Amino acid sequence: MGDQQAMTGPHPLDTAAARRVVERADTEGVELVRFLYADHGGVIRGKATSRPRLAERLHTGIGHTVAMMAMNMLDELQDVESLGPVGEVRLVPDPATFVHLPYAPGAAAMLADLRQVDGSAWPVCPRTFLREAVAALAAEGHALVAAYEPEFTLGRREPAPAGGLDRLVPADDSLCYSSVGFNQLHDYTMTLIRALESQGLRPEHYHPELGHGQHELSIRHAPALRAADNHVVYRETVRGVAARMSMWASLAPKPLADQAGNGAHLHLSLWDPGLRANAFGDPSDRYGMSATAYHFIGGLVAHLPALTALTCGSVNSFRRLTPRSWSSAYACYGMDNREAAVRICSPTGRDAAASANLELKPSDSSANPYLSLGAVIHAGLDGLRRGLDPGDPVDVDPATLPAGRVRRLPASLDEALDALEADDVLMDALGPLRASAYLAVKRSEARSFAAQDAAYEMFHHFRVF
Repeated sequence: MGDQQAMTGPHPLDTAAARRVVERADTEGVELVRFLYADHGGVIRGKATSRPRLAERLHTGIGHTVAMMAMNMLDELQDVESLGPVGEVRLVPDPATFVHLPYAPGAAAMLADLRQVDGSAWPVCPRTFLREAVAALAAEGHALVAAYEPEFTLGRREPAPAGGLDRLVPADDSLCYSSVGFNQLHDYTMTLIRALESQGLRPEHYHPELGHGQHELSIRHAPALRAADNHVVYRETVRGVAARMSMWASLAPKPLADQAGNGAHLHLSLWDPGLRANAFGDPSDRYGMSATAYHFIGGLVAHLPALTALTCGSVNSFRRLTPRSWSSAYACYGMDNREAAVRICSPTGRDAAASANLELKPSDSSANPYLSLGAVIHAGLDGLRRGLDPGDPVDVDPATLPAGRVRRLPASLDEALDALEADDVLMDALGPLRASAYLAVKRSEARSFAAQDAAYEMFHHFRVF
């Protein structure tokens, strides 16, 4: 089927939105428009169309080999049935996600779905997975609002003194929350904030973090699909702005072995479909949380070992998930407990019930945000449907408790993948083709990095994420 074939199927093109995109591209002098997606390795990939072909490509998408969803983060293609040299999908952009790229003059981008050539949903599309999870939650009368809280390391990529692979040299060595850190990277930070705002993202908080060159900038919460889209835009912008300023930014979980790791903690809450009332809030509870919230926590805690395979999606992730590093290493929850995997956050503002939310700490930017957030929804849904009790909260550092009191999260990607394979709820949610492809890609990464040293692992993660 040729490129002239228009997309049909369950997601018809919003022609008014498409027309506005074309008008914006003409008005803003856009020459190339990137159609971006996240693959099973957590890598942001895509193709671009020229401005003269934009109107057409909004209808047809851009042809793309099915094999790319069997590619790992080292560009090693895995042998997955139906994801080989035969077969085509289309990168079909969502006009609502159009952004002009402030760090790439003349370029714009849209987030794209991977669809079959007839326009129908492709069972391996990550964005579709999240959209379907959102629909399943809506059928239970809820909408999820979420925000990622990402950290990144800013520095310069330099050759190692003794030769070999490049290393990341941090841009500063300031202390955690230090005003020195604010000052040393002020120009980059202000450029980043303006770039995010120009793309419709709303920065909320910023500070220098614990690691050398490490910084954290969080974005305002949004409905689930928009939150995942925002995180892709965020990742691209953090790195794009750095490149324009002759620096290197990495959101890898552990780009520097001797420094604190980069998380992307996930904040979430459930609301009614109209986003008028927070289903997590209950002022009569000692922690301000409703029965709905506790059941959702119960689902998260029950599925945490398997969830980590999707929320912490790289070999490098598990260097970060260690006890007493404030990244969470135990499957437990607690009120403002930053060593627990699930933190009940203190209320903010005048309306405590409206601000009730949870923070999932085992989460980082090497994960595919659509798969990660979709899996979180399915885990929480299981808790709601079965009325799961999360047990007693943990109000101390779980590492101080007797052995066996709380479950340790997986200590490696292979352990997390074993837990995922054994988790019927998440495997059923992923579906057979997506699950087999994801497992094949991630198992291959675990094998490849196991055969190399730490410097090899750090290099390939800081350059990719």
